[in-house]
Amino acid sequence: MKCRSSKLICLAIVLLSCFPASFAQSRTPDASDASAGPTLTFRKIFKSSYPEFAEIKINEDGSGTYDIRQLDDTPSPQPMQIGQALAHKLFELAAELHNFHDVDLDVHRRIADLGQKTFSYEKGAEKFQVTFNYTLNSAANQLLAIFDGLQRQELDLSDMVRTMRYDHLGVNDVMTRVQSDIRNKLLPEPEALLPTLDQLAANDELVDIARQRARAIAEQIRNGH
Repeated sequence: MKCRSSKLICLAIVLLSCFPASFAQSRTPDASDASAGPTLTFRKIFKSSYPEFAEIKINEDGSGTYDIRQLDDTPSPQPMQIGQALAHKLFELAAELHNFHDVDLDVHRRIADLGQKTFSYEKGAEKFQVTFNYTLNSAANQLLAIFDGLQRQELDLSDMVRTMRYDHLGVNDVMTRVQSDIRNKLLPEPEALLPTLDQLAANDELVDIARQRARAIAEQIRNGH
């Protein structure tokens, strides 16, 4: 009997050794999941506009994704990274709104459709969200302004890259828009545009006025816009 038990134990050890360590790990709950940091999500749906759909997700460390498109387009979230200071500001404003738990932001008045906006907070099993068309809440409007600015910033950046590669004649129009956004302080982190602006300024395949404008915008950002 003892011999048979020993053989069974040996067989079990051999079988276990055939499986990679990752198999055992996959069967065990990841401790990091429970301690995962919070995520803020901003979603805006505004039919018959451009863009009709925007969704930005930001983690506490500033990493995240954005998906900006028309509603009929295929979802295509792209990675993004914002600075720690800006990420901290976003979560600070969310905290003022109790992370959207039992919060009513809409004015509940008959006004024009300004797009359906949704703020969400998620951490582990906790998930709260609030949806509104228009609000008078100061913290909510600050949060909205930052997310709207990040949306505009990503559009400016993607349009600069697209026109530099595929539409040289369209670069100057994009530069004009970016210059206006910088002048009106609509972009939360204009420094994120600098690498692409420097590429545009150095690209001798582009018209000179576009290169000059890219150079001027980059200088304006570096000087504190």
